[in-house]
Amino acid sequence: MNADLIVRAARIENFDPTPARTTDTVVAVQDGRIVAVGGDGVLRHWTGAATDVLEFPGATLTPGLTDAHAHPVWGAIEVGSGLDLGGLTTLDAVCSRIGDRVAEQGREAWVTGFDLDVNVFDGEPTGHPLGRRFPGVPISLMTRDAHSLVVSPAVVDRVGLTGTETFDDASEIVVGPDGRPTGFIVELQAMDLVLDHYPEVPLPVAAGHVADRLREFAATGLTGLHALDFTAPSEDVYREIERHGDLPLRVRCSPLVPADSGRDVWEAVANQQGLAGRRWHVAGAKLMLDGTADNGSAWFEHPDVFGQNRRPLWKDVEGYREAVRFFTERGIPTATHAIGDRAVRTALDVIGEAGHPVSAPHRIEHIESIPDDLLPRFAALGVVAGLQPVHATRMTRADQQDNWSRRIGPQRVAHGWRTRDLLDHGAVVALGSDWPIGIADPRTALADAQLRRPVEELTAAPVQPGQRISAREAYAGMTRAPAVAAGAADRLGRIAPGYLADLAVFARDPLDLTPEQQTANPVLATVVGGSVLQHTPKECAS
Repeated sequence: MNADLIVRAARIENFDPTPARTTDTVVAVQDGRIVAVGGDGVLRHWTGAATDVLEFPGATLTPGLTDAHAHPVWGAIEVGSGLDLGGLTTLDAVCSRIGDRVAEQGREAWVTGFDLDVNVFDGEPTGHPLGRRFPGVPISLMTRDAHSLVVSPAVVDRVGLTGTETFDDASEIVVGPDGRPTGFIVELQAMDLVLDHYPEVPLPVAAGHVADRLREFAATGLTGLHALDFTAPSEDVYREIERHGDLPLRVRCSPLVPADSGRDVWEAVANQQGLAGRRWHVAGAKLMLDGTADNGSAWFEHPDVFGQNRRPLWKDVEGYREAVRFFTERGIPTATHAIGDRAVRTALDVIGEAGHPVSAPHRIEHIESIPDDLLPRFAALGVVAGLQPVHATRMTRADQQDNWSRRIGPQRVAHGWRTRDLLDHGAVVALGSDWPIGIADPRTALADAQLRRPVEELTAAPVQPGQRISAREAYAGMTRAPAVAAGAADRLGRIAPGYLADLAVFARDPLDLTPEQQTANPVLATVVGGSVLQHTPKECAS
């Protein structure tokens, strides 16, 4: 029987823990799965008149990369319609960019932005400077961690915010000494009061934004991502894209379970399981146990320097316990957002009580600072640790003069972003970007994980340099580990017979390159289920 596709490169690399080079250079694919791996004998045996044979001399064939934590729909819509504030380090620079947009679209239209660095403010973020610079203009800026908004007084008035609003979770409309909203809006339920007033993006436009981003992701070596949300208009967007073709990569969606929600919401999320298109499907549930340290809404054992970061987002922790049990009993794996040490400890305790569903293990996301005693519990309980390398290198600084470090203090900073320690204690560590909060290009994240600094900042001091990992470990964190997290280790994350033909073709072997060289390593092609998407160097650099 002939193969549909044969791919030949100079070498094949599976990023196995034991460094062992093989002489395999050829992969044969039939009906979307790998049917043979080997040398030229595979080429001779499986090639027929209808076989598509792709040759990549000098290149390395690897399993396709999977971003284990991203938000492709709301992220693409936000990026496609809002101002990119990334890299702006002063409030003047932020206002300059806002001014350009106001001049372009007029003073009545909403100005929205994302990736706002809270360090541009002198103290707690507030919308008052926006009101002084742009009176009457509705401005809403999402902070870098995507867990708060800074809005102008015009937005406060237009939405009708008073500061007396109450929420099921620990969300908050921050007020000043005068009892009036300051324009700082913390956590998701409070943010929704503003986000619901954003100008509507037509479905074809939204689908175009998402399709464009997914193509850019594929050009960086990604063949899959875990979307840890499934809010409207996600289903409509995916179906709209598939009306005109295929998604460029696979998307595994886990709907959000709001903090302090009840069984009606849980039942609705359970009923979404199994929704699917050709390359997307719903599997799992995302739970929010705490917020973020930068906002003061994470849950640590001890308060931060401002007396914050001491409460769960889920006010009724027993309700969180019941939710995990509810989903486990129905065979649905959960991913718990837990940043503070108390949140991580509680999530581990709850998972230890509930056990795991058969379909896939439970996972805990972010894990920004934890003490030594929690490290071995991940492997002991079979919990997957989800980490985002660029958060460690780009939201904090080695001199600890960033908001995160100043808030939680040096002792907890020293226990931050413990990738090396979790691996050494036997944990499965799945790496992701948290895009659009983090950088989408996996090559950047993988390089940062090895360096513990921004890869392009050659003179920057590393953040907790003892947490560096090797290139082999980093790439395994975006191939084998996400497959384990998805309960798909028997069909994804490896190049072997019987596995899905999800492949990446790198111009050079990443394991032979420095981290700096890895970020510029061209991706010549990606293969998803046997379908080939070839890329040009220009696309790879996007």
